[in-house]
Amino acid sequence: MISRRLILAGVAAVAFATSASAESWKEKYPEVTFAVIPAENGSGVTERYGPFVSYLSKELGVKVNLRIANDYAAVIEGQRAGNIQIGYYGPASFARARLTGVKTDAFVIDVNSDGSTGYYSVLYVRADSPYHKLEDLKGKNLGLVDPNSTSGNNMPRYMMHQMGIDPEHYFSRVIFTGSHENAVLALAQGTVDVAANLWNAEDDSNLTRMLAKNMLKNGDGSLMKREDFRIIGKSDLIINTLYAYLNELPEDMKAAIKQAFLDAATKDPEAFRKLSDGKNQPWKTITNDDYNKTIELIKFVDDLRKKAS
Repeated sequence: MISRRLILAGVAAVAFATSASAESWKEKYPEVTFAVIPAENGSGVTERYGPFVSYLSKELGVKVNLRIANDYAAVIEGQRAGNIQIGYYGPASFARARLTGVKTDAFVIDVNSDGSTGYYSVLYVRADSPYHKLEDLKGKNLGLVDPNSTSGNNMPRYMMHQMGIDPEHYFSRVIFTGSHENAVLALAQGTVDVAANLWNAEDDSNLTRMLAKNMLKNGDGSLMKREDFRIIGKSDLIINTLYAYLNELPEDMKAAIKQAFLDAATKDPEAFRKLSDGKNQPWKTITNDDYNKTIELIKFVDDLRKKAS
């Protein structure tokens, strides 16, 4: 019979090996960089993600540094160079990363309040404008977000292609605003006549978040309301935003990162709630293959650009 002493010795050996393994990856990665795409302005991202980064540092036992990317490509290139261990991606920017050889793996996906894992691209105009459909906007100014934004560029271009519209020739100007917030601001201020943006539900969109923060004002200084904007176009469902880590990281490190994300809603509910203003359910696991359709969308849009050039 196996003695109790031998069993205890075995358990101790496994515990020691596990501890040693954890220490080994922490020695290699005493600090972790977590980068976020610029869905909103820098101060907004810091306020939203600060508590979660503190939670992540505590759970992993190493310092986690938040990096607010200047644009979507910065996250892609940062992971390509190995300088960003964890990245928050839009589906198109993640697809672009995979398509161009970045060795990054999706591990969790954002989950909406109703349990779904998708969102939409919409085209907004001001409600006091005469525009009710895209055909009314020929020769006007279009506001897009970023070349690597799904809802802010790639999906709108796909939608317009289906309508026989080439944005560069149809509109007077096509302007990349740099973030979803900037696109809405450009529309509110009259810099553009129609703007692409993300939309989850009537009470959950980038627009509703901006309105809640009193970021949008009329010319007379009065606060704008949701009724001041009109949707004139809406895409099919797009798979949600995601988090991805470098696949070259040690397996136990990746497991620890993934588990910390999955436990966040329970272990630090306030930090988790702040990420989505309480709109999202806990993250679910995801794989690279779930974004294969988005890769096909990126290829399609790339082909459109080549033909137009």
